[in-house]
Amino acid sequence: MKGVVLAGTSSGVGKTVATLATLTALEDAGYRPQPAKAGPDFIDPSHHEALVETPSRTLDPWLAGEDGMRRTYWRGEGDICVVEGVMGLYDGSKTSTAAVAEGLDLPVVLVVDAKAGMESVAATALGFKQYADQVGVDIDVAGILAQRAHGGRHADGIEDALPDDLTYFGRLPPLSDLEIPDRHLGLHMGSEAGLDRAALSTAAETIAVERLVDVARTPPEAPPEETDSDGSPTDRRVAVAEDSAFCFTYPSVLERLRSEATLEPFSPVAGDPVPDADAIYLPGGYPELHGEALEAGGTLDGIADRAADGVPVYGECGGLMALSESLTSTDGDTYEMAGVLPADIEMQDRYQALDHVELDARGDTVTAAAGDSLRGHEFHYSAADLGSDASFAFDVVRGDGIDGDHDGLTEYTTLGTYCHCHAESGAFDRLLELPSK
Repeated sequence: MKGVVLAGTSSGVGKTVATLATLTALEDAGYRPQPAKAGPDFIDPSHHEALVETPSRTLDPWLAGEDGMRRTYWRGEGDICVVEGVMGLYDGSKTSTAAVAEGLDLPVVLVVDAKAGMESVAATALGFKQYADQVGVDIDVAGILAQRAHGGRHADGIEDALPDDLTYFGRLPPLSDLEIPDRHLGLHMGSEAGLDRAALSTAAETIAVERLVDVARTPPEAPPEETDSDGSPTDRRVAVAEDSAFCFTYPSVLERLRSEATLEPFSPVAGDPVPDADAIYLPGGYPELHGEALEAGGTLDGIADRAADGVPVYGECGGLMALSESLTSTDGDTYEMAGVLPADIEMQDRYQALDHVELDARGDTVTAAAGDSLRGHEFHYSAADLGSDASFAFDVVRGDGIDGDHDGLTEYTTLGTYCHCHAESGAFDRLLELPSK
């Protein structure tokens, strides 16, 4: 499967809209697009999936390693993979868009805000192309997609100003319908605020699809994953929370779990009973938006009972919040949570952590054996007030964790952490290996 990376000159330049319009242009031209996202984001991929009804692949060499990133890429299906970048092309201390493009040997199409420029747009693109040599990054900036560019003289002026080794891949017109509302963790999810397909098709008409297809390249094959499993499902069952409060799940994680277990989805927001399972997984999401429903629904009480019985429970970020004693919103409303972990969670006005994370396991736990290291990602607006009996699973090597030095609250066979892990981290292998209860 060939692919191309859509990279921005900076955050806020409109990469998500450009990606959605490009996916639309490919579909309208008869191709099967496979979306992907550079970096650890959950929200932008939800818009990709809502549009083309195909899970978006998470490509992050820190989370997955370079071989794992390539394996994740090759799990996709389609004719052309469109990879949405993160921040600006070269931004990111551990995972930049440039690092993803280099690791996959994919060409870069630069999304440039052309609202108030013509020749300067070409100068910007040329600078981004030449900067790769300056910093020793082996990437090919193939050309530009002009964001918020009018047609006629404006578009012609941009294209004419580009040097011969930079291709003009078209433009996105400044349409008011191409705006996605946002909130504290970023954009609204794709299921909540997907862009109008007709508006995207209008924008897609001015994208040079065949030029994109011609420039796309096929990444190197990835070595097979080293695992003791033959990939055949067993009689193991894993309950997975799945609703608007628990919606931050990497497709690769579900695929890994599904390879050796039957997944039993349930909705704590809807008050579903907890499925009879050998392990419970609570992904991240927005429990702070659903405190009243979570408190009243009864599902968290069921999780608490299973945890007390020794069933392994793993909560990531929003899952940690739900497993705690209480959750207080920014409005000051406090809701009782599962009460498994000795912490009271309070939402803050600004983010408390945003980084790639490395953790060392202090002892055997749900996602790691003693001495193991895990890599992941954290991004949260909440803070934890810990009980005196709090016990931690991890020392923080990189990141903030729960208290700056530690992460992973434990009780029974339950783990709650601010760290989101990818399937290639090995965390979910460990979860699948734990004894059944």
